[in-house]
Amino acid sequence: MRDVAVSAGVIEYDEVGSGPPVVLLHGLLMDHTVWDRVLPLLPEGFTYLRPVLPLGSHRRPMNPDADLTLRGQVRLVADFLDALGLDAVTLVHTDWGGALFLTAHGLDQRVARQVILPCETFDNFPPGLPGKMVALAARVPGGLQLAARQLRIGRLRRLPMLLGQMARQPLPDNLVRHWTEPLLRNPGIRRDLLAYCHGPFDKKQLIRDTEALRHFTGDTLVLWSPDNRVMPPEHGRRLAELLPAGRYAEVPGAYVLSMLDEPETVAREIGCFLTLPSAR
Repeated sequence: MRDVAVSAGVIEYDEVGSGPPVVLLHGLLMDHTVWDRVLPLLPEGFTYLRPVLPLGSHRRPMNPDADLTLRGQVRLVADFLDALGLDAVTLVHTDWGGALFLTAHGLDQRVARQVILPCETFDNFPPGLPGKMVALAARVPGGLQLAARQLRIGRLRRLPMLLGQMARQPLPDNLVRHWTEPLLRNPGIRRDLLAYCHGPFDKKQLIRDTEALRHFTGDTLVLWSPDNRVMPPEHGRRLAELLPAGRYAEVPGAYVLSMLDEPETVAREIGCFLTLPSAR
């Protein structure tokens, strides 16, 4: 893993390949390893970067005074792109939808194209039953640690209120233990996640910030999973219609984490999108 300093702290990231940059993001209580099954299947000729955002599975706490609210996390993604001097980026979103708001905040100058897998959009913050359970756990002293321990028990994490609606295929024990270890061991990680969960989520503003994507003119692939119950199927189609250069495709049989449920389909669709002439 490499690392780079931004105003909020130090961000770790993985980087492979060479060529135009493709930045693959992740969701809450996950890290870059969510892409492990897809990464080897993506086309050569690109630099794939996978930052570990401070969303609960990062291993280096942010600065104590860092703004880790939703707005602060959007700024952090922009700072990451700035710190590495990345231009003409293809930004890939999954689960966490905060980085979709780069356009609304005037911070998308380095982003040329986007791929949007099922993620939070419009007023779906926190998303569905799993998101509401995390929000509830964050309001109870020790709630996040309790939730993390429950995620480590296979029969519990397959419940709809935990990860049962996130992935159709059962998630491996070692992967979930890896995601939850920092939260359980490091008070600084818990502080960072609580700062995000306790931040403001104004529904009307969230809708306005999502609809600001109508001003993003770069090519965008909306790669949705219509069978998931957490990120509404109509949100995917609505996004594709909203974006001036949006295209809609589906990953049948997958839930939110389609890169884990159907890695070959996800890799094929993203690979076709990347290798279109405008990708270079």
